[in-house]
Amino acid sequence: MNLPNTITLCRLGLTAIFVAGTALESVVGHWIALVAFVIAAISDWFDGYFARKYGMVTPLGKLLDPLADKVLVCSAFVYLSAVGFCPVWVTVLILAREFLITGLRQIAVEAGQVLAADRLGKWKTGLQLTYCITCLVWFATDALGSANPLLWLLRYLSNPGSWLTPVSMWLALGLTLVSGWNYMWTNRGLLTGR
Repeated sequence: MNLPNTITLCRLGLTAIFVAGTALESVVGHWIALVAFVIAAISDWFDGYFARKYGMVTPLGKLLDPLADKVLVCSAFVYLSAVGFCPVWVTVLILAREFLITGLRQIAVEAGQVLAADRLGKWKTGLQLTYCITCLVWFATDALGSANPLLWLLRYLSNPGSWLTPVSMWLALGLTLVSGWNYMWTNRGLLTGR
């Protein structure tokens, strides 16, 4: 097991910590969830960086990395819908796209191919992470005062009534649908058996 794949597996562990934090339904729980989610999101960049820089790209990593991203993002969207922050239909579309692409990857594996994440998929993941992090910052800072200028800025940017949260959600949804279509169209030969 090389370093990038180890980082990817750690991201799955951080996702479990994130879920445990959200289950606490407390200020401490919100902070645990936020910190675990942010570290997991950052680790996504590091595993890709090390894999490319040191020639450690493996078929396992190509399969495991996007899967770990999906588990992290999907767990966050389910939580955000459960607490009424994200429309359920948005979460359903995002989950449907992720399951569809995971299924396509499985078909590719059976055909002896590995489908790595493309550029649109990376942008989609970045916007999804931005949306999730802004929501989690809002929850974590909810009980804190806003006298500190940095805290005030974080509260302003993460406020659901401000611009960043809704814009990142709609852009994430749009890119989710576009990148899903792109994967399906580019790899349509796998679906037809050609």
